[in-house]
Amino acid sequence: MNLVETLPDGRMDTAATARYLGKKEKTLAQWRWRGVGPPYVKLGRIYYFQKDVDEWIESNRKGVA
Repeated sequence: MNLVETLPDGRMDTAATARYLGKKEKTLAQWRWRGVGPPYVKLGRIYYFQKDVDEWIESNRKGVA
């Protein structure tokens, strides 16, 4: 997992979230447009909560009993 900077409340901006997931920022933008990917909030800028991203990763694991 990549080390990224989070705000005190656990928010990450799009660049940090992309690094955290090992994806490009453009991929996150496409996911938002398609309505897939981790939950996000728009507070002037787009933010993702690390807790939500971790839960999204876990819920999308394949082959888990």
